[in-house]
This record gives sequence, structure tokens and C-alpha cells, in this order.
Amino acid sequence: MYLAHFQLQQYPFSLTPNTGFYVGLQGHQQAMEVLQTALNHGEGFIKVTGEVGTGKTLLCRKLLNEAPAHWSQAYIPDPNLNPQQLRWALALELGLKQSDNIDQLQLAHLLQRQLLLLASAGRQVVLLIDEAQALPDDTLEALRLLTNLETEQRKLVQVVLFGQPELDRRLAQPGFRQLRQRISFSYQLAQLQQPEVAAYLRQRLQIAGSALMLFSPLAVRLLSYYSRGIPRLINVLAHKALLLAYGAGLPRAGWKQMYLAAADTEDVQHPALHWLLVATATLALLWYLAPSALLSWSLR
Repeated sequence: MYLAHFQLQQYPFSLTPNTGFYVGLQGHQQAMEVLQTALNHGEGFIKVTGEVGTGKTLLCRKLLNEAPAHWSQAYIPDPNLNPQQLRWALALELGLKQSDNIDQLQLAHLLQRQLLLLASAGRQVVLLIDEAQALPDDTLEALRLLTNLETEQRKLVQVVLFGQPELDRRLAQPGFRQLRQRISFSYQLAQLQQPEVAAYLRQRLQIAGSALMLFSPLAVRLLSYYSRGIPRLINVLAHKALLLAYGAGLPRAGWKQMYLAAADTEDVQHPALHWLLVATATLALLWYLAPSALLSWSLR
């Protein structure tokens, strides 16, 4: 649509968690360092939480893509599984074949034997679970029991949970205290501040092929406010604003395009307040450029 107009090679604000567009902002880099440190130390449970759209799935995929050669990875994107389904999901990821003739006791034995074989071959089994807040209670308990499997040197399987803040609230319940105590490393993703939003936009535009900043300073301020610093909302609003700028034949998106994008988007922060932000920013700009003229105008 607007690629040729803005001289872009690809769309910079797709909603797909594409690791090629990963932006190494401070919060995400710290989360990656926590994950890598914990996994390198052989910890059994690691947890990363954050609001919807803060980039948990992108972190998960980046961790998978950059996994060292000695990892045996198991990725579960849909955790709404009962304990039996969870064990089978892990078993299948580790190379076992599913059979209706295998009961739960046999499956547990086969899974433990496979984990021991992988450990003896120098493999490190890492189980990554996205949207972990959706795990049923009995499946969470099955996960805890799974991390009981270990040699004298290390755990046979390490579990990384990616979830929304609801996961923290569930784990705070007394019934999950045993699991909670086993989480040795955790990180909470924060929403982006305005300077980080500007850096995020600039870097994604550069990856997409543009050396220009395609948003006015006021548009960036409004985007930061409307999106609450949530990357998914930033992508939605930025994409819509560029579409509107393209439709109007403009070289970049301004505050008007950003406001219209926000007015057409669910879950933004009070788009009706844009006039206050616009008026404040406009007065500040006028004062900076021509304070005497502004003073004269205000005395009329």
C-alpha cells in the first residue's frame, strides 16, 4: 500500500512477532539476559510476565531462534492442556511417538527415560510455554512435578513461563506456594516510555528500509500517550497513521493522522483528550519559537 510512497522495503509495523524486527530496548534486553543467565545456570523454573502486547511472544521466539546447539527445545504456544496432554506435548517435541496403548504411568516412565538419554548425550531440555496464565491448576502442578526429575548434577528439564500479570496473581495463592518457591528467576516487562517509543519507531523504520523518521514529534507524543507504551498498540497506531498520511499524500504522519488512528482503535487511552495535548504542545512550540509574539497574543 504505502511502501513505495515512503520508500520502504517492507511494512515496519506488522503485528506478527517477527524477530527480524526485534528492537533491543533496555527492558527487553534485560529480560533476555535474565533468561540466558537462568538457563545457563540450569535453573528449573523461570518466569517472564507482562501486559498484553508487551512483546512476550517475540522474546520467546527470539530465545528459540538463538538457542545454542546443545538445547533440545519444546515450545507450547497453547497451554490450555490437561496434565496428560502436557506430557504428550513434551514427549512429542522430544522425539517420542504417540500411542493410544500407552497409559499415564508408562508415559511418565518413557518421558523420564528420554530425558535421561538426552542428558547423557549432553542435551539441555528447555520447555517454553507461552500464555502460561491459561494453564489449568492441575497442569501447573504437573509442571512442578516434572521439574523434580533430575540427575545429581542438574535438572532434566527447565521450564520457562511467559504470561500475563494474571499468572503472578494465580501463583500468589497459597495452593501454589511450592511452585512459587521454585521460580528462581523472574522478570516483568514494563511499558515503553516516550523516548523508548521514539527509538522503537526509528529502529523499526530503519529495518524496513527508511532512514527518515516518518512521524512528527507531536505524533510521537500522541502515540506514546494513546498506546500507553505497549508495543502491539504502537504497531497498530503507527501503521494506521502511515496509511492515513499516504492517503493524504503527506511525507510523514502528523498529529492529525495519529489522532484519527487512535479514534479508530480499541483499547487506546482516552483519545478524546488529544486536544489538551495538542494545545499544550502547540503553545510550548510557539513559546519556544516566538515568545514575544505569544505574550502579545495572550494579552489581547
